Amino acid sequence: MTETIESLLKEQKKYYPPEEFVRNANMKDPQIYEKAEEDLEGFWEELAYNIDWFKKWDTVLDWQPPHAKWFSGAKLNASYNCLDRHISKHGDKTALIWEGEMENSATYTYRELLDATARFAAALKEMGIKKGDVVTIYLPMIPEAVISMLACSRIGAPHSVVFAGFSADALAQRMNDSNSHYLITCDGYFHKGKLIEQKEKADIGLENCNCVEKVIVTNHAANAIAMKEDRDIWWDELIHNVDSECEPEHMDAEDILFLMYTSGTTGKPKGVVHTTGGYMVGTNVTSKWIFDLKDDDIYWCTADVGWITGHSYLVYGPLSNGATIVMHEGAPDYPDKGRFWDIVEKYGVTIFYTAPTAIRTFMKWGDDIPAKYDLSSLRLLGSVGEPINPKAWLWYYEVIGNSHCPIVDTWWQTETGMIMISPLPGLTTMKPGTATRPFPGIKASVLDDDGNEVPEGNGGSLAIERPWPSMIRTINGDEQRFLDTYWSKWGTDRYLAGDGARRDKDGYFWVLGRLDDVIKVSGHRLGTMEIESSLVSHKAVAEAAVDGKTDEIKGEVVVAYVILEADAKASDELKQELKEHVVEEIGPIARPKQIIFTDDLPKTRSGKIMRRVLKAITNDTEVGDITTLQNPAVVEELKRKVNELREH
Repeated sequence: MTETIESLLKEQKKYYPPEEFVRNANMKDPQIYEKAEEDLEGFWEELAYNIDWFKKWDTVLDWQPPHAKWFSGAKLNASYNCLDRHISKHGDKTALIWEGEMENSATYTYRELLDATARFAAALKEMGIKKGDVVTIYLPMIPEAVISMLACSRIGAPHSVVFAGFSADALAQRMNDSNSHYLITCDGYFHKGKLIEQKEKADIGLENCNCVEKVIVTNHAANAIAMKEDRDIWWDELIHNVDSECEPEHMDAEDILFLMYTSGTTGKPKGVVHTTGGYMVGTNVTSKWIFDLKDDDIYWCTADVGWITGHSYLVYGPLSNGATIVMHEGAPDYPDKGRFWDIVEKYGVTIFYTAPTAIRTFMKWGDDIPAKYDLSSLRLLGSVGEPINPKAWLWYYEVIGNSHCPIVDTWWQTETGMIMISPLPGLTTMKPGTATRPFPGIKASVLDDDGNEVPEGNGGSLAIERPWPSMIRTINGDEQRFLDTYWSKWGTDRYLAGDGARRDKDGYFWVLGRLDDVIKVSGHRLGTMEIESSLVSHKAVAEAAVDGKTDEIKGEVVVAYVILEADAKASDELKQELKEHVVEEIGPIARPKQIIFTDDLPKTRSGKIMRRVLKAITNDTEVGDITTLQNPAVVEELKRKVNELREH
């Protein structure tokens, strides 16, 4: 690193986008924030004209806290906005580049993607699926997942995408909650060369679903599967002899587009409801301005369609802008650790959007791996999913972006639908570790428990103080939970994000992680993210996760799980050095009681640390379901290490 992490944090060194980037940026008007403040409804109304409507709205916003209706009375279709409207000028432009797990690939032009989508949509209608019927999609990262989403939205059937790595029980829980009668899945798929029996897993889940009528199965892995007569049908048989003409349903702006269930790492999954009009407006403009999408860009968001990022910034946002998207099935280290950079080089990827967890993993693997590939096509980098610590930001900027690609560090949630806090790359001066400013039209604050703004530099709760187009409308079947979770802390007109944050002297937001990810040491609340960032700022540490262990005297003590950089060696001396480093960075109260060196952490396949699993390991309690873990074996390995410490 050209700078020490400590100096970066103390000086808050700023980074500027290249002059040429600024000159050509989609949004370079510094007055855009003031314009949005002066006339909020007028701001969003003007942006609404960037998508196509069958009928214009009667009102822009109807705000009855905490319920918002955007573009009431308007009619549109999400599938039409992602496909049909591009055909006349860009029908032969590549819409989707798919790179498979086994290094196989496929491409679709906009015309071909429309044809596949309309044909499948017509088949769904012929099967009896109608507007309002919830269709569950349980597919890996294959083109059929995108086609299924767009086909459902074409006929007005809300889709509920369940991450392919989720267990049979997780599938059943989500299908029962949404009363979904239809499932789209596949025979199987490969993960790191290993066959995953997806249809078998789905069948086990469906044993606990009384509502299922039909299961559509796409042939992907060509593995032998059981097909249930009168219920199961092959995708290819379903679309055989079906015409590719399927007129898009005219959907009301407030009609449901999809349900998105939270991962369920804590508590019962929440079925977040997103509607059509405001969601399409929000994802369209944030894709265009934040990612600076141009006609010739090759855009790769690495998120799975099973998560909100895959919905908003792999499918609906980019495709509504007529972008060329890359979709990858597989892991970043299969068949080798250069897989992502090989894809960037192969397709000339210009915009790359991934998670800090992945970035820290790349760091751990070493600079020599990306150095083998030509990454010169890249012009913009993005980060999503959790706060990115300054050390990872700087590595991403220097090693992957060659110190010339702006980084858009984005904060948003399943519930927000669209990016809420982020740099606008043609306007914003960057600082490592901060998502910078709210998007124009978004009003964010850092509040104390009484709803007062906290002073500069102090931590508090992140709040959104007025409605935005793509906001959550309710929780499926549980309105009271919707009210209690998001709108009860300071009243029904202020949204509780559930994240801690602080603002610096420039008004930039530093997101500190989940408020429920806290450790209470001697009555003091310590954010896990803050301690983890402190550890990662040490030159020997690639990644860290901390948790609280029950302690009779202090309530809880800090236990840290640390992955070292490739050239660092584990030792008792290094443990002591890391403990002192945390003390210097945060204070004695945050000193880890124990540090455990490890090669891996309990993460989902999307790269998020499963906090409940970590807590169970730390406190020697029941771990529960670990079927969604990327590497289930890490649980027993960490348990062994924790037990060894107890014995000593």
